[in-house]
Amino acid sequence: MATVDVVIPVYNEERALPGSVAQTLAFFDAHPEHQWRIVVADNASIDRTLEAARGLEAQYAGRVAVLHIPVKGRGIALRTAWLTSAADVVAYMDVDLSTDLAHLPALVDPIARGEVDVAYGTRLHRDSRTNRSFKREFISRAYVFILRTIAGLRVTDAQCGFKAMSREAARTLVPLVRDNAWFFDSELLLVAQENGYRLREVPVRWEEDADTRVKIVKTALDDLRGIWRLKRGGVPRVGGGSGRPAAGRGG
Repeated sequence: MATVDVVIPVYNEERALPGSVAQTLAFFDAHPEHQWRIVVADNASIDRTLEAARGLEAQYAGRVAVLHIPVKGRGIALRTAWLTSAADVVAYMDVDLSTDLAHLPALVDPIARGEVDVAYGTRLHRDSRTNRSFKREFISRAYVFILRTIAGLRVTDAQCGFKAMSREAARTLVPLVRDNAWFFDSELLLVAQENGYRLREVPVRWEEDADTRVKIVKTALDDLRGIWRLKRGGVPRVGGGSGRPAAGRGG
């Protein structure tokens, strides 16, 4: 049995958080093959999200933990939560549960078995099923095309809020990632790939949340700046330097 920390980064989500936590814990109860825990990473919220999270921590003692990160940015929330976790597997998902929870075992199990180092959800695989606006679909596909063409990242989707990795991979790779915002996901996958870590895609069912906090165009522009930074400076390597490693870890 593996210990698994599932991080939920939140910013001003006092209304959505209680239902999301209750639904996720019910899913955990139906999957006792792992020892699950939710880590709510409050990302500088200015509403009552932190108070709601503390209440859930008290209500579900030992099953829900809370981290308060006083600086905004999904990347810094994940960096803080993952690097302070003692779980065998660390994961994250969005509070709106846009990705169907049914895919969580496919994300976590191969890592718990030692088959892969990093697993990530994809909304753009031929086996994925999504319901979202044309605008989001177009921007996502254009962004992945740029990632593959310019940065050489061999994935079908880099920004799906549904990822997991082993504790060892997190402690090695996360410190190499510079971005603390939305490009964190893409940079993490690039760093993992270029350092020879074993990656696996998980096609998912995904429903767009009409109340999303994501500013799509601004996020896309920030991501393009991140790609340019890595293109100029190279992808960091484990042990120092940049570029592709001389030998990989299998795949």
